[in-house]
Amino acid sequence: MDDSADAFIRLALERRGTGGRPFYSTSANGQVIALCEQDAEFRSLARQADQIHADGMSVVLFSRLSSTQPLPERVATTDLVHAVAARAVKTGVSFYFLGATEEVNARAVENLTSAYPGLRFAGRRNGYFDRAEEDAVIDAINAAAPDILWIGFGVPLEQQFVVRNIERLHNVGLIKTAGGLFDFLAGSKSRAPQWMQTLGLEWLYRMILEPRRLAVRYLTSNPVAIYAMLRTIAKRGH
Repeated sequence: MDDSADAFIRLALERRGTGGRPFYSTSANGQVIALCEQDAEFRSLARQADQIHADGMSVVLFSRLSSTQPLPERVATTDLVHAVAARAVKTGVSFYFLGATEEVNARAVENLTSAYPGLRFAGRRNGYFDRAEEDAVIDAINAAAPDILWIGFGVPLEQQFVVRNIERLHNVGLIKTAGGLFDFLAGSKSRAPQWMQTLGLEWLYRMILEPRRLAVRYLTSNPVAIYAMLRTIAKRGH
């Protein structure tokens, strides 16, 4: 977590004002791995990222079984944003929040700036726009020139948006896909208790809170993800 947060600040500052392609960071959990297994197009989108964080304990556990350099811990975006924000206050790195409803987006910005006085937001925008408005959204982001652009559209919309527009986001230092981050920052969704996070059971907590929406997703994606990871371990064993 600390290495990731330090790198975000360094990479964002290195790219400030250069006019080049932003650094692109995304995340993987069971849902993402299942999508990569089932959808070649999405797998291609994921592989275009410069960095993929393990935003799920299943990915961390898999690394311990499959790698000589296992991941030391989970880097959940909902935690990473706080680590980066604390450093951004000290370094003058600016944020831009893109996504969620207008109310949730505004409240997320308000809550984060309250938690980290001095944190600078270059801008923000809700995620409710269509493709016809996309050029204007890109122009507004470039005009704001944020050091770090957090995009919360959910999988796979945010990955599609980034790959489609990354070469045009020339006034952004770093892009981080953020999933439902803004909902958590706004307080409209709650995090699991720390003991559940530690045991890798945050998915269970979320499913209990949103059974209709998440039960089907977990029941269909988790077996696929587990199969894909076990198959990889088996191949490496040979």
